[in-house]
Amino acid sequence: MVELSEEQFEKIVAQALDDMPAWISYRVQNLAVVIHPWPTPRQIQKSQKEGKMLLGLYEGIPLTRRGHGYRLVPPDRITLFQQPLQRIARDEEDLERLIRRTVIHEIGHHFGLSEKDLKNLDF
Repeated sequence: MVELSEEQFEKIVAQALDDMPAWISYRVQNLAVVIHPWPTPRQIQKSQKEGKMLLGLYEGIPLTRRGHGYRLVPPDRITLFQQPLQRIARDEEDLERLIRRTVIHEIGHHFGLSEKDLKNLDF
């Protein structure tokens, strides 16, 4: 288990976002990335991962489902859960890898990829 302050964790998340290829950053639209210590029971239920450790969650309307009526809506949200990520990390380097992987996974949902699609990707 790795224990970091909220500020240290935020820096790693910010670096993971900064390291995204430009083509991804360019195509991300109306998306906020937030950090919470733990998922709520509602988020766990919504993710359909009850009994599993939830590391991140995408909530919103994927780019592939947005149509002409998509206007004046709040940003989609990716939530990263600090405590679960820190619990499974072996060390700080592993935590950085887990955060990067979780960010990529959740951005994949923003682009419309399913869990099955994401499992087939090697990242």
